[in-house]
Amino acid sequence: QVQLHQSGPGLVEPSHTLSLTCTISSAAITTIGYYWSWFRQPPGKGLEWMGAINYSGSTNYSPSLESRTSISRDTAKNQFTLQLRSVTPSDTAVYFCAREVHYGLTTAHDSWGQGTQVTVSS
Repeated sequence: QVQLHQSGPGLVEPSHTLSLTCTISSAAITTIGYYWSWFRQPPGKGLEWMGAINYSGSTNYSPSLESRTSISRDTAKNQFTLQLRSVTPSDTAVYFCAREVHYGLTTAHDSWGQGTQVTVSS
């Protein structure tokens, strides 16, 4: 079974860039058919999809975050990274990485990282 492990700072200063990395084990990031997604959940709110990168490096972002978000990958390290620029305290949330699988019109997220609490504060 694929496992996802997250790493990165839990505290980011306002106006700086939030950066988190997800390391994949027991599966290759280049495996055909998979997308690799980032979500976040602010305190007291629901889960928000941020964006994803697929097996070939193609990216897709939430319109509300697209201007500040970049997702990249390192195939040699089997990792993908989230960067969220110009952060404010409203970006404080628990951030998750996940594997996204598509079955026709159905989308599932079948594997998840452990979550990272990121606080934006000076």
